[in-house]
Amino acid sequence: MADDMQISPSTAQLREGEDAPAPDNAGATAPLPERSGAATPAPDFSAMTPMMAQYVEIKTANPDCLLFYRMGDFYELFFQDAEEASRALGITLTKRGKHLGEDIPMCGVPVHAADDYLQKLISLGFRVAVCEQTEDPAEAKKRGSKSVVRREVVRLVTPGTLTEDRLLEAARNNFLLTLARARTGSLEDEANYGLAWVDISTGAFRVATSDARQLAGDLARIDPREIIVADVLLDDAELRRQLAETGAALSPVPRSLFDGATASDRLARYYGVATPEAFGSFSRLEMTAAAAAIAYVERTQYGERPPLDPPSHEATSRRMLIDPATRANLELMRTLSGERAGSLLSVIDCTVSGPGSRLLAARLAGPLTEVEEIRKRQDAVARLVGDTYLRERLRERLRAVPDMARALSRIAMQRGGPRDLLAIASGLGAARDIAGLFPDASGEGEELGSALARIAAAPAELAGELERALVDEPPLLARDGGFVAEGYLADLDEVRRLRDDSRKVIAQLQGALTDELAIRALKIKHNNVLGWFIEVPATHAEKLTADPARFIHRQTMAGAMRFTTTELADLESRIANAAGRALALESEVFRRLCEAVIEAGNAIKGAADGLSVLDVAAGLAHLAEAENQCRPVVDDSLAFDIRGGRHPVVEQALKREGAGSFVANDADLGPSEGEAGGRIWLITGPNMAGKSTFLRQNALIAILAQMGAFVPAASAHIGVVDRLFSRVGAADDLARGRSTFMVEMVETAAILNQAGARALVILDEIGRGTSTFDGLSIAWAAIEHLHEMNRSRALFATHYHELTALSGRLPRLTNATVRVREWQGDVVFLHEIVAGAADRSYGIQVAKLAGLPPAVIERARAVLAQLEEQDRRAPGEQLIDDLPLFAAAAPRTSAPAAKAAPDPVLEALDAIDPDDLTPRAALEALYKLKQARKKT
Repeated sequence: MADDMQISPSTAQLREGEDAPAPDNAGATAPLPERSGAATPAPDFSAMTPMMAQYVEIKTANPDCLLFYRMGDFYELFFQDAEEASRALGITLTKRGKHLGEDIPMCGVPVHAADDYLQKLISLGFRVAVCEQTEDPAEAKKRGSKSVVRREVVRLVTPGTLTEDRLLEAARNNFLLTLARARTGSLEDEANYGLAWVDISTGAFRVATSDARQLAGDLARIDPREIIVADVLLDDAELRRQLAETGAALSPVPRSLFDGATASDRLARYYGVATPEAFGSFSRLEMTAAAAAIAYVERTQYGERPPLDPPSHEATSRRMLIDPATRANLELMRTLSGERAGSLLSVIDCTVSGPGSRLLAARLAGPLTEVEEIRKRQDAVARLVGDTYLRERLRERLRAVPDMARALSRIAMQRGGPRDLLAIASGLGAARDIAGLFPDASGEGEELGSALARIAAAPAELAGELERALVDEPPLLARDGGFVAEGYLADLDEVRRLRDDSRKVIAQLQGALTDELAIRALKIKHNNVLGWFIEVPATHAEKLTADPARFIHRQTMAGAMRFTTTELADLESRIANAAGRALALESEVFRRLCEAVIEAGNAIKGAADGLSVLDVAAGLAHLAEAENQCRPVVDDSLAFDIRGGRHPVVEQALKREGAGSFVANDADLGPSEGEAGGRIWLITGPNMAGKSTFLRQNALIAILAQMGAFVPAASAHIGVVDRLFSRVGAADDLARGRSTFMVEMVETAAILNQAGARALVILDEIGRGTSTFDGLSIAWAAIEHLHEMNRSRALFATHYHELTALSGRLPRLTNATVRVREWQGDVVFLHEIVAGAADRSYGIQVAKLAGLPPAVIERARAVLAQLEEQDRRAPGEQLIDDLPLFAAAAPRTSAPAAKAAPDPVLEALDAIDPDDLTPRAALEALYKLKQARKKT
């Protein structure tokens, strides 16, 4: 190549395919050095080699990115980029040449493995500018030995702009979100924030408005990978905290990107329309956020236009509002440890395709509040629950459906390959087969009918063309060739025949000439001087010299003469260029097929969306049948009547571990006739008895019902829940200086300030993080506020038994408890929720089950016994004097228990042999045992 840098020995070794030795600091967890924010002085290009001058110029234009600088088969990084990348990737940091008298740090990654390295860098929060060679090195050499191959940055790789399958999670959308805020916060008819989120890997594009109270919940629902925000907004510490808590990469940009004055024009230009009003009515903030998303996509994709859907408005009023704390407490999408396994999503996801899994996750993240839309989804599930044969045939075909939306996006952005075309072909073929499973789509209900209509509209001709054109197992890249099927293009078949079977082609020509000229000794041979030629013995040469126009004399040998013909010369040329010609023909086929796919993009995307809807409906139907779930009644009332409800995650865990069946429980929080609000259940009982599980399962049932799924219950009637609040579990927030109790109070305050009559509130152990009387008084006041002010349907679990007295004063408060049984000094949890109040907490029994030392258990029993004899409000100093110190009262080894006196009833029972008794004798023995029992 024309570049003038020499490969250092360590890099040369890496390029030969060997693993380079890890540096001393490989895998170090020390933070990467921050890039200096100071202005960079203008580089002195006169002191640089041509290649280094080119590198510095490109790097200067992309200061906030690691620059992947293409050099042959490697992406090289230099200077600080190399130092940071070597630490992050655990690859060798070497050096190459000098710059201004100092060694130039350098490291590199192979082009063929670049995706793996990109994935790691992106996950660590880096942005990467990919700089490709845009010129053939041979062309650069023609300009002179010192000329440098032209290079340009072709894309910026950020967490929210990924398109490669290997860098994406199949079951998760890869959203890039832009956030616009009103300057005054009081714009008429507008909320404080405008949100726009796009997934360039699928084309999804949505906008919404939000306000300060709902923003955190909206961000948690969308779950973006990258958030774009004007840099000036990060001066707001509270907003900066909310954005950081999402876990998304935060990319500040100049405020000019959020220019509301030009937003409409920018959207219109991108979609080629006169005005974006053609797509619907949007607020000014929504328009600003949407235009900023388009601008960022254009800035990172360098001219490549992702096939984004027109922006669609998503009204937050159509979704159940769930704040981030509630999502985390209920473990909807991920467990508290951050894992998908063990979450609600993991146990309800019976979809068989990546797009179906993404749609299911979106529906779970944003349950509906519109009854009619919920019923449409339920109808689709019910249709497939009732037809097992159809459902299983459908799921079998859906398993073969590739991710057409992502393949289409890569093709449209010129990042696709033959396998993406095959994915489109396979997807369209599966769509054709699936449409055939439903002879009368018009009678399948609105949800299924609409999906089937989009599937039926898939371009069948394009599917056939792609199937004829492609081999079964094409290569990853078009430049590798070999992906066009034999028989699709006659010219290509001929060229391939010349390339692969040149000797056979020459032999066929030789046979034809032998027969024509009747010269059995005629041979077609090849050497490096003449190329291909015809050789005949001198005795037969006159047959060829007689036709000099056809047989051109090339050479006379002793006893032989050599000739060529126009046909042979043309064949020689075609053989020599066959490989290049074959690749050129395949490239043309690839280009033409890509254009056809892009032209049919809307129909393909519609079919892909329809297949996702079927996958979700079939998956939920499969789950409903396998887990004995019911179709809930969802309406606009305030009902909340669950019969035989079960926790879906715990139930599956018990089955998996063979630990028995789940104990189902009822819950009725709906108002009685004439009441103006929902009921509150005050639940008491010991720890480990199942109070928290009961609280969570009812919240999860509400979510499942409103996302359109069946629910784990015998029956369910749920009036639409517009907001769901959960205060379950305990955790501190050390980063913000908040104790467990402070976190609990902040979350409780949010509930009491925002919950309305349609909300569902789940509260567990409010007030436990402070003194007994402080906690009791806070819990007491919170219940009264929920009852009198919020009027919400609520479940409130507590250990403060004094609160049960409130049921006599608050008409919509009901006491409930978890049944337990004591057996031989131990407590047995029955996990049944029944009316009434617990009289004990059984804390010592639970401590015993947890494995506390016997001495500690005995000491606790002694303390509890004396506390129960005295006034608990003022134990006084006398109690301390009366109780021996632990060291004296609880020796390290407990004394053996005294042997119990023999029981005469048991002794008499042991003496009886049932096999020797007649029925009459057995009856007499039973009477004797009963009399003996009375005496004891």
